[in-house]
Amino acid sequence: MKQIRPYPQVTVTRKAARSLAGGHPWVFEGEVVRVDPAPSDGTPVTNGCLVDVVEENGTWQGTGLISQQSKIRVRILSRNANDRFDDAFWKRRISWAWQHRVSTMGNRALPGAAPDIDACRVVFSEADGLPGLTVDRYGQVLVAQIGTVGMELLRERLYPLLLEVLRQDGQDVRAIYERCDSPVREREGLPLRKGWWDGASALDTRIIVQENGLSFGLDLENSQKTGFFLDQKYNRRAVREIAAGRRVLDCFCHVGPFGLNAAAGGAELVRCVDVSKTAIELAEQNAKLNNLDDRMSFTCANVLEYLPALRSDRNYLRQEGGPFDLIVLDPPAFTKSSSTVRNAARGYKEINFEALRLLPRGGYLATCSCSQHMTRDLLARAVAEAAHDANVQLKQVEERQQAPDHPILWGFPPSHYLDFFVFQVV
Repeated sequence: MKQIRPYPQVTVTRKAARSLAGGHPWVFEGEVVRVDPAPSDGTPVTNGCLVDVVEENGTWQGTGLISQQSKIRVRILSRNANDRFDDAFWKRRISWAWQHRVSTMGNRALPGAAPDIDACRVVFSEADGLPGLTVDRYGQVLVAQIGTVGMELLRERLYPLLLEVLRQDGQDVRAIYERCDSPVREREGLPLRKGWWDGASALDTRIIVQENGLSFGLDLENSQKTGFFLDQKYNRRAVREIAAGRRVLDCFCHVGPFGLNAAAGGAELVRCVDVSKTAIELAEQNAKLNNLDDRMSFTCANVLEYLPALRSDRNYLRQEGGPFDLIVLDPPAFTKSSSTVRNAARGYKEINFEALRLLPRGGYLATCSCSQHMTRDLLARAVAEAAHDANVQLKQVEERQQAPDHPILWGFPPSHYLDFFVFQVV
């Protein structure tokens, strides 16, 4: 670059430069050749600061935030050499993120339901150009997670801008609750914490959130991640649309959103199953909250053991409300690394096989994976093998992904982590 830049420089390998040019925003520890002070004034690199990334031949690749204790050493913020990282820059990024949600979800709410942007992901880290920051909205509360040292240092600049952007759009948001308690922070040398930001302690961490016209009680302080899995919003609606008159088995139900949508869609009966007693209790409460408890039942069990038990014992199947003609499989990620994908694939095949053996001809299977490492093609192969072993044929009804408030950034595979299929057994 001809201009003298004010940021320390991280020189990277040619392989890293090719990856960056293809849209991947990460530089890994092993791809760093050297780190030099800023050419303009000799400012040394500090943990979490802005750095320029250059190839060994001097070609500028972008500016990002460095994490000196992480294997992901630099996360790229911008490939525009004219960007200035002032409040206007950060407000622009947040505004772009929010307007994307308004454009893609603002007019999709069911009749009579609260707007879909009342409960949505507002910022999705790298996919929104804010690496290390995740923000979900639940009505009047924003729930934020910070996972990198760079974003931690920017926290006091970004939170006021988040509130400002949404309020200027007429949104009634009153506070930010931090769920910065993920173990990921420890790899960045950051402490774990959770609580209200900026002294908003008078607010209650137990709230009611609206999704698809249904109400869910959340405990922001103790729920998983930010409180709710918003990425399945429209996939749950897809199940709702085929549930009328059916007997539904919702496996890995968590707090019941798939089952509640099926019941709201006119299902004759819904059986929700999860290994977590706490999740089952919350699912029961949510059923009562929505006056759907008359057609919903709950079982605390390990789904991997529960499905074979249903298949082997017809009396138990009837006791649980079967036979079922719509089964939903929404398991937790069976793998969090590429090294365990093979074992994960066997797990996905197993649960789909057991579900398909329970379904009659004409029944429906809704199945998914929420692991970036279990790609769409790997999941499809696992389901196809399960169908072959179960001696059934599948007719695809729908293929879906995560909701658009969790945008997929092309060139960055980790942003595409959820794949969802609906099949009919024929």
